[in-house]
Amino acid sequence: MAGNKSLNAAMKAKQDEFYTQIDDISAELKHYREHFRDKVVFCNCDDPYESNFFKYFALNFNSLGLKKLIATCYDGSPVMGNELLLQFDTLGSEPKKMAYKVEITEVDDYNGDGAVNLSDVAYLLQNDKNVLSRLQGNGDFRSPECVELLKQADIVCTNPPFSLFREYVAQLMKYEKKFLIIGNQNNVTYKEIFPLLMNNII
Repeated sequence: MAGNKSLNAAMKAKQDEFYTQIDDISAELKHYREHFRDKVVFCNCDDPYESNFFKYFALNFNSLGLKKLIATCYDGSPVMGNELLLQFDTLGSEPKKMAYKVEITEVDDYNGDGAVNLSDVAYLLQNDKNVLSRLQGNGDFRSPECVELLKQADIVCTNPPFSLFREYVAQLMKYEKKFLIIGNQNNVTYKEIFPLLMNNII
């Protein structure tokens, strides 16, 4: 499978940035929809301008009954781009190599087309109901400000950096967070991960 070869090569090269397809996210998360009602979801390895995890939760904010959606990104991301910025063109120039945070608390059909889409989210980011802001630090999931956001979260959903998978899971365990994350299937053999699986902790 070409996809697996690509992911395995990325793991060996410590290339951590692969964005998950939104169809794959939808196919997996449909099994857990009832668990998200009235919850704060944190996507803490997700450039809000590019991440399909962010897009999935923003577009399904109301149907999932989310209380809040938070997404943060790392400023060293080589894939940070402007896909979502095209929807947010009133925000100004493209934010290259900056750590950002998006906090969504309300998504309405403001353009009146009968569907909640990214243009509705774009509108909301221009008023005080939702916030797009720069982080003070570099957006690393281990940074103090990202840890503070993690403490607010009920559920964490993301595709964490391949090379930091052990440390990432250890942080989730430390703060006792529920989570849905994607990793290489070889991760289950790690001495830090396998006991968690054996003991039904993850």
